Amino acid sequence: MNSPIEFLDKSLAIAQMALRKLLRDPMELFSRAVQPVLWLAIFGQVFSQVRGIPIGNVSYLAYMTPGILAQSVLFAAIFYGIAVIWERDLGVIHKLLVSPCPRGALVLGKAISAGFRGLVQAVIIYLIAFAMHIHLRTDPIAVFGVLMAVLLGSAVFSTFSLIIACIVKTRERFMGIGQVLTMPLFFASNAIYPLSLMPTWLRAVANVNPLTYLVDALRMLMVEGGQGAHSLIGNFTVLGVVFAVFVVIAAKLYPTLIE
Repeated sequence: MNSPIEFLDKSLAIAQMALRKLLRDPMELFSRAVQPVLWLAIFGQVFSQVRGIPIGNVSYLAYMTPGILAQSVLFAAIFYGIAVIWERDLGVIHKLLVSPCPRGALVLGKAISAGFRGLVQAVIIYLIAFAMHIHLRTDPIAVFGVLMAVLLGSAVFSTFSLIIACIVKTRERFMGIGQVLTMPLFFASNAIYPLSLMPTWLRAVANVNPLTYLVDALRMLMVEGGQGAHSLIGNFTVLGVVFAVFVVIAAKLYPTLIE
């Protein structure tokens, strides 16, 4: 039986292994900056001219920036499972599964490494926002909260991605499902418009979409006077519960990758 300290130590070892591969190819991280620039510089500028969006006294670009950060986290994490399929094909998964490392530690380690990618995305979004003179909160408590939300959001969606990888098992099927899921998750959230604009059925979908709670938390932390549909504690609680459930499911499914 592993103690919590041993469990965390093994999880960090798995995360370190994944991060080494990322550091060998840092261009992957910087290439992901292109999409946020397009959304903020083009889409955001156009929608800033629309006066009918009920966002209070906040500028639309400031309102949209947390949503684009959440989108970047989602898009980076949702395809994380394909790396696991590559590891399976290379025989890495077989070696990990015969090691004494608990399955839960394997999953948590993958989530931690995905969280690091999310933190890099947060830095990129802040730099883009400052370059575009978008006013965001920069006090240490708010920034720390943003980083924690990004870590948790990345962990949620990367673990969800791992579950999908365990079910479909092939790169081709995974890519197809990943592409099908990302845009509905993004648009069925409050990333670029408030929940109040949605029809009733879409609002119901948004309320069970983890991305909605990530955006809500980021908006409250990043935007001066930003209002959320839920409390900050409530948003973190929902994301934490979803992550815990996903870890349990992924740990159960992880060995099926090699079947």
